[in-house]
This record gives sequence, structure tokens and C-alpha cells, in this order.
Amino acid sequence: MIRKAGPGDLSRIAEILVFVKRIKFRPIFQDDDYSFGELQVLPVAKQYSELLDRIWVYDDNGIVKGLIRIEGEEVKELYVDYFFQNMGIGGRLIEFAKEEYDVRFLWAIEKNTDAIRFYEAHGFRLTEKKQFEEGTTEYLVMMERDPVSP
Repeated sequence: MIRKAGPGDLSRIAEILVFVKRIKFRPIFQDDDYSFGELQVLPVAKQYSELLDRIWVYDDNGIVKGLIRIEGEEVKELYVDYFFQNMGIGGRLIEFAKEEYDVRFLWAIEKNTDAIRFYEAHGFRLTEKKQFEEGTTEYLVMMERDPVSP
């Protein structure tokens, strides 16, 4: 079930974010100081406590398995716990965002080809817009919802 995140979800949200970001982004950014220094569960939980009103979680019988953060028409983040990936959870979260919040666009790390393929499978397409991920030499690419996609 997809539901609004609450304060009791903060540690789980932080755990998912830290673990998945380390697995997916460390090979791209090669920044151990960030991955194992700055990226820690407690500071992430504190940071996300201010974002709870924009976060929805996929809750399966009391286990938060994924999350999506939506701001206006943008998907800011979508993460599924590594142990629950490839089970349709990310698809349910992105479809929820499209149906309930009419999201129109998102930014993905250009080298995160798995994410780009996932979003393409859910009706988003790459645009020509790109920008540097803050503090790095890696690009973010903008993806927009295909107007003919449901």
C-alpha cells in the first residue's frame, strides 16, 4: 500500500536512501568520503524529517520497501530497498505519482542507465536538457513524461 510518510518512517527512509545510494551511486561518483562519511543514517533521517510532507512510502504489512518524493510536477526521488527491487514496487510508486499528482518530469543521473530505462518504461523520455549534479562532474539529464503516455 502506498501511504503518506510519517515520523515513524524516518529511520527506514534514511536506511533505504543510504544503502541504495551507496550501491547505485558510489560506482558512478567514486567518492568514498561522501558515500561512507557524509552519507549516514542519522543525518539523512534528520534532513528528511523536514521533507515528510512530500514523501510517500510503499508499505507492505508494516515494512517500508520503497519511497517517492514529489514536489509539484517533479519526481525528486524514487528509491526501492535493494532487497525488494525488481518486484514492481518502483513501478507502483511512479504510476501512483503520475495518477495522483500528475508528475511531468524528473532528473536522473546520466550514467544511471538502469533508472533511465525504468523511467522510459513508465512513459518518460529523455530531453536535451542536462546539468551538472551539484558538486560533481557528472550530469543529470531531464526526463519528461511523454504527452501520449497515460
